[in-house]
Amino acid sequence: MAGRAEPRPLAKPIGTITRGTTGINRLRRSDRWLMHDRLVTDRLLAAATPLVVDLGYGAMPVTTLELAARLRRVRPDVRVVGLEIDPERVVPGRDGVEFARGGFELAGLRPNLVRAFNVLRQYPESAVGGAWSTILSGLAPDGLLVDGTCDELGRRCAWVLLDRTGPLSLTLAWDPFDVEKPSDLAERLPKALIHRNIPGEPIHALLTAADRAWSYSAPLAVFGPRVRWRQAAELLRQEGFPIRAYRTRQRDCVLSVPWAAVAPLPRDDE
Repeated sequence: MAGRAEPRPLAKPIGTITRGTTGINRLRRSDRWLMHDRLVTDRLLAAATPLVVDLGYGAMPVTTLELAARLRRVRPDVRVVGLEIDPERVVPGRDGVEFARGGFELAGLRPNLVRAFNVLRQYPESAVGGAWSTILSGLAPDGLLVDGTCDELGRRCAWVLLDRTGPLSLTLAWDPFDVEKPSDLAERLPKALIHRNIPGEPIHALLTAADRAWSYSAPLAVFGPRVRWRQAAELLRQEGFPIRAYRTRQRDCVLSVPWAAVAPLPRDDE
């Protein structure tokens, strides 16, 4: 295809090799969210030739292949490229998905969407801002970045959605039958927030309030954790927390707020 951009890795891609652990269906919760989030789907549908990069797919490309299959339900012609900084993890293309070596510089591609899951979690907190800036500078003009983390089985997930202006929102998603209380997601917060879950920080206030609302909603537990969480989320809204309301029935428990509601407070050393 004329004008088709091919990955052009630098002599040394930007970033460091991480552990590379992955697993089948590990990122299903974030994939489901991407398929139904209005901003994400609108950007993909508006792109002439949508390009999605899965950054740091790990030792196996399975989650990249799953992402491609799911996004094709939204945009059948989406092009998906998996990038890995470790050359030994780069595999031949398959099922219409390409794989190449690359890091935060995105191998010279200009994607409409980048997913980077369980990558920055393995970096120091001080490296997050620089990594975000590098990735965002390589996006298409209306491009989006999803920086997230999850547990080994994908039952507890958290991610930040960003565009070129910076972070837009934080979303927590979890298996309704695996989590006892919302603050159990604290250990899976993205790197930009995981060390800020302390008294006085907005993310701590949100998780504390979420636990309180979850406790107040205990009488609804007989109807299942999804019903109980919907009530807890409504209680949070009544307290003034800008919890996003989803019109469709959710398979997962989902807590999503604008970034301004959880943005870390400035520190004296910053």
